[in-house]
Amino acid sequence: MTYEEMIEDEAFIEGMQTRIMSDQEMDTMYIPDVEYMNIDGISRILQILVPRKRVMENEKYPLIVYVQGSAWHKQNVYQHVGQLNYLCKQGFVVAIVQYRESDLAPFPAQIEDTKTAIRFLRKHHEEYFIDEQNVFLFGDSSGGHVALVSGLTSKLPLFNGNLYSDEVRAIIDFYGVVDITMEDGFPTTENHQQPDSPEGYLIGRKNVLEHLDIARQTSPMTYLDGDIPPILIAHGTKDRLVAFKQSVKLYKALKDKNKEVIFYRMKGADHGGPMFFCEEMLDEVIKFIKKSIAHD
Repeated sequence: MTYEEMIEDEAFIEGMQTRIMSDQEMDTMYIPDVEYMNIDGISRILQILVPRKRVMENEKYPLIVYVQGSAWHKQNVYQHVGQLNYLCKQGFVVAIVQYRESDLAPFPAQIEDTKTAIRFLRKHHEEYFIDEQNVFLFGDSSGGHVALVSGLTSKLPLFNGNLYSDEVRAIIDFYGVVDITMEDGFPTTENHQQPDSPEGYLIGRKNVLEHLDIARQTSPMTYLDGDIPPILIAHGTKDRLVAFKQSVKLYKALKDKNKEVIFYRMKGADHGGPMFFCEEMLDEVIKFIKKSIAHD
């Protein structure tokens, strides 16, 4: 029988407490391991969190595409499902992207895959209750780097090509890599810039300083001209993996070009952790996103 056909049980015993359902209550529908592309037998997947009400009619929510950090190696795409569920409960669809890691494919594969994921989600917006006009990119560490380059090039004919747009309305960058050529950009990476370093793997297992032309293509700094989305940056002042000065460099360049940017200097914070993913900081992310939401 349908919900409407079901007869409500009116039994009541003294001491029972009654709550009246409003149909506006919301929880999370978690859709794991959705394949969004398959290249030469290499399948890439999404973890999708959708706000759920009892009645889902004409519901559309802004989309946050999240890129998990991993030093561009294989990602643990389940790492932040719990923390990101907070964003879902505030009325956002959240999709966590798995891209081809640098062990399998060098730059720009990670950018191409992120853009492909955005286009896939736009194509399937009705299935996942997505407001396709309001798409945002969010990433941490190497994922912050991928989010930045993907978002900054969304209006350029680079790493692109499809009927569906990969354009985003804003970018959130948590302690992302900005410039792999910085000599002191990775404080505790002993093999920094060598072919077997994370940065070396990113550009095809090459020495970074011997391939500056490729290295510069990986930098968000290369793509700051023209009409770019607003950016929120958050970085810890005691980051042992990606130097705080990387984000300072990006912030200064954006300010010099009169671009819209917010920088949270996370005093005493290391590389990630609760200081970034607590509700108070995620509320700042939500506030930033809501400033860029387009309304019909």
